[in-house]
Amino acid sequence: MEIFSEVKNKFGFGCMRFPILANGNIDLDQVMKMTDLFLSSGFNYFDTAHGYLDKRSETTIKKALTERYPRSAYILADKLSGGFFSTREDIEPFFLSQLDACGVSYFDYYLMHAQSSRNYEQYQKCKAYETAHALKEKGLIRHLGISFHDSPEFLRKILSEHPEVEFVQLQLNYLDWEDEKVQAKACYEVCVESDKPVIVMEPVKGGILSSLMPEAEKEFKAVDNGSAASHALRFAASLENVALVLSGMSSMAQMEDNLRTMTNFKAVDQKELEAIKKVVRIIREKGDIACTLCHYCTEVCPKHIPIPEIFSLMNKEATGKKDEGSYDDITKGRGRASSCIKCGKCEKACPQMLPIRSHLARAKEKYETSE
Repeated sequence: MEIFSEVKNKFGFGCMRFPILANGNIDLDQVMKMTDLFLSSGFNYFDTAHGYLDKRSETTIKKALTERYPRSAYILADKLSGGFFSTREDIEPFFLSQLDACGVSYFDYYLMHAQSSRNYEQYQKCKAYETAHALKEKGLIRHLGISFHDSPEFLRKILSEHPEVEFVQLQLNYLDWEDEKVQAKACYEVCVESDKPVIVMEPVKGGILSSLMPEAEKEFKAVDNGSAASHALRFAASLENVALVLSGMSSMAQMEDNLRTMTNFKAVDQKELEAIKKVVRIIREKGDIACTLCHYCTEVCPKHIPIPEIFSLMNKEATGKKDEGSYDDITKGRGRASSCIKCGKCEKACPQMLPIRSHLARAKEKYETSE
């Protein structure tokens, strides 16, 4: 995987889930400490996008990383998101604004963001791939790829129409590996067939695989003393065609745990794979809402319903691990489940293809019927 030869230790810092203070601001001091530890531990890949954290991720990267370290110390990836351009002429000015926001003169990796049948036509119509390739020819992008959320058939279509794509970023974890909707294994196999190395996103599925119910944790403890998150990271990183695994870490504790796993990386063995199968079965039987807390739904919700937070509360209560505010706390000053007008915008934006409106109806019944 020559295009990733400068990436150290097969692990990247995903910049979509930085720690947040009680006042809603990004905890810059903690992000700086996490960045320092990440680099000093021998890792160097950072992944951001303009829309992450209400458009604050790129500027935080500038303050925590690019203003404090020489350009040779890190590898930086950014993305072209469909919500920020309407014509071909919009793309280069937007791209240049991203360079400025991040404080760099080029991106090591640049991705057509969240490609699927829902937005691919926009990228085609605006000649986004061609424009990005032209920026690469100018030396402003070193490597061009895509992040992807759709079927293996549609991935094959994109790679056929755009052979200039050098790599694919996939949602891949042991829960999605054989999931009928996500089809992570089948998408991975398309990348292998096409000779495209894979970057893994959501290896712990938005935290779902880092906080398991006791019976699932018991299966892992029987084979290894590592954390639940460590098993998820190692499953993804053990795949032969995976170049690196990203993790969106929101605390120093998460950073330290993941660095321990990836610094002393060992591939999963057969006993662990058997335990993973059992854990998948337990999770499926429990019926978790498979929300990864990406917040793409809240960006388009006209009623400003905190959908991921409501779903997280429901999941935590189902496992007996509630450690968040109450429903009233979560929805204070924002929309409630009953505010849903069933417009469907959230479901169109959801990369997990969740039946969000149905889950919100459940939340309404659960939390609001006694009011």
